[in-house]
Amino acid sequence: MALRFEHRDTEIDASIVDRVWRTRSDAEDTMTSAARTCWHLILSRTQGRLLAGLRGPETRATTAPVPPDTKFLGVRFALGTVLRPHPAASITDGYVPVPVTDSGRIVIGGEDWEAPTYENVEHFVRRLQDAGLLLRSRLGDEEHVAEPPEAGPTRRTLERRYRAITGLSRTAVAQIDRANAGATMLRDGQDWHTVVQTLGYFDQAHLAHALRRYVGCTARELRAGGHAAMSFLYKTHPAPGS
Repeated sequence: MALRFEHRDTEIDASIVDRVWRTRSDAEDTMTSAARTCWHLILSRTQGRLLAGLRGPETRATTAPVPPDTKFLGVRFALGTVLRPHPAASITDGYVPVPVTDSGRIVIGGEDWEAPTYENVEHFVRRLQDAGLLLRSRLGDEEHVAEPPEAGPTRRTLERRYRAITGLSRTAVAQIDRANAGATMLRDGQDWHTVVQTLGYFDQAHLAHALRRYVGCTARELRAGGHAAMSFLYKTHPAPGS
């Protein structure tokens, strides 16, 4: 049985938390995880045991194991949100376990915190913000490139800062967002001609290559609904980068 994800927006500023999701597995399986520009906090509960971890931005689609009889909760943080102990650049294409105490509290920044639930994620996020562990970077405040260099940061400096904050280059973010936007359009029934024209792909082959690399499935599979379990990964904005 395919995983089915329930997800919601939050009362937190969308520049901090993009989406909260949950699902559960019935049997041991694998799933295709689409590339993503955001990092997640993921909690899983199985046989009364709580596990927690941070999954970083991913630069290509991957296959992930799904253990049986497990409940999952995920918090997808917006691009540019920084968790001080674990910058996104340190976990890109990776996973970092988060310690869990015997009493079921998760340890971040040397302190233990009550594990969030689907209903109270906002309280958990605000506490991390109040402690100075979670903050929003200022990615959009330095879009200009100063000339001469002594008047301000150069383009190369800005790109290094962007990578340090997000773990990705601006080009990678644009490509991943565009592929996920295309996957959303195909999943919602639009044809590949419309997707190519709307999102600026060269042709069907260019779109197909992006879907294989970043989403891990074909346009036909998306239109048939065969990868509905991945729908929570797709951006909900009408265009990439927005």
